[in-house]
Amino acid sequence: MNFKEVAKDILAALGGKDNINAAAHCATRLRLVLEDEGKVDQEKLDSMDVVKGTFSTGGQYQIIIGTGTVNEVYKELRKLTELSDMSTSDVKSAGAKKMNPLQRFVKMLSDIFVPIIPAIVAGGLLMGINNLLTAQDLFIEGQSIVEANPGMVDLAALINTFANAAFVFLPILIGFSATQRFGGNGYLGATLGMLMVHPDLLNGWNYGATLVSGEIPVWTIFGFEIEKIGYQGTVLPVLAASFILAKIETTLRKYVPAALDILLTPLLSIFVTGLLTFTVVGPLTRSAGNLLTDGLVWLYDSTGFVGGALFGLAYAPIVITGMHHSFIAVETQLLADIAKTGGSFIFVIAAMSNVAQGAATLAVFATSRDKKQKGTASAAGISALLGITEPAMFGINLKLRYPFIGAIVGAGVASAFVTLFKTKAIALGAAGIPGIISIRPDTILFYVIGMLISFAVAFIVTFILAKREVKKGQKVA
Repeated sequence: MNFKEVAKDILAALGGKDNINAAAHCATRLRLVLEDEGKVDQEKLDSMDVVKGTFSTGGQYQIIIGTGTVNEVYKELRKLTELSDMSTSDVKSAGAKKMNPLQRFVKMLSDIFVPIIPAIVAGGLLMGINNLLTAQDLFIEGQSIVEANPGMVDLAALINTFANAAFVFLPILIGFSATQRFGGNGYLGATLGMLMVHPDLLNGWNYGATLVSGEIPVWTIFGFEIEKIGYQGTVLPVLAASFILAKIETTLRKYVPAALDILLTPLLSIFVTGLLTFTVVGPLTRSAGNLLTDGLVWLYDSTGFVGGALFGLAYAPIVITGMHHSFIAVETQLLADIAKTGGSFIFVIAAMSNVAQGAATLAVFATSRDKKQKGTASAAGISALLGITEPAMFGINLKLRYPFIGAIVGAGVASAFVTLFKTKAIALGAAGIPGIISIRPDTILFYVIGMLISFAVAFIVTFILAKREVKKGQKVA
């Protein structure tokens, strides 16, 4: 392959070097910030063998090329555009300037929660292992594995302790990530999180019961009472407190003399933020967080399979807007409060949608007469089944339209089914076939059946729509 010629062709289709403000690449894609996406010659890009698909999201125009090849194309493209070498973070920052306020808010949540997902995933999966060991009738009739093997009791207890750690100390993780994202010192944010889960405070999960009994411990300062309540497993309180901490810290650094900065800025930042957290911010946001969680659980329990179907139909369109990143914060709260919520239904709906996108793309593979499209569809379809839908959704389904219709129909039907049987996840992970290990053990069977329904419906609907396109005399692929 002549990478220089490929780069020249791509550059010409993008509207020339003056239309490119920033460029970088990840493992498979060119990530570009364009001055005007309207100047892109989409047909020319689609006709190039090296281009496996394109899509626009988060202020970036992304071109799917493939592992290995993308590196070489990027090198030549950078020479032609005379742009300096950039990281994907640099391009994200450049792309963020083109976003509207809602898109920037969603990106902010994504920037905060994506770095801590591995910790949440690890805790959730360990929780799943513990459930496999302690769930009755799952492997042995009338017994759990632990009951059948008493020597494993402490092993289950050990795993349970490991699993709970990330959720008990969740404010520390969020405090570090959020404060850093808001422009403050991440370690001060972590310290704030430690304040919110300090052992001297009443455990946040016991707050409801203690509130009823009227035995809430307090600090009495100059006649004012401040409740000594912890914020274990919370999201909104630490997000709000981290924002305040970052703003106080950055403001103080402007006015505190350099000689005193290392002493006064951390001291005042933590003290003032801590005081505000326990008196105003924490109680208000705790109530707001509880209302949000209770509202979602009520909606899920009340609307039943109809609500699940509507959410399944809407999930893929939500992904197109990028709004699905905001679900990370909600899912984290659902998982942190798993005793009340039972887990996350959002993850399960996302998995049904992803499998449906993969099935629709594979239906295109089965009906297409275009060799390039068949090659792209096969790889993209398998990727979507494993939880990565961008190549399938943007490279095939949205471009042809009818596969996207087939996919959302499949997602809607499957989501209705899994909602009917209260299928929930106890961990985050790859929302697709590998997501089986993230599902609550007693609902794994329904999750698998849901994926089969999603695949079958999406594939059949897309196949039928493809045949109709052929009868109309339209080009299927």
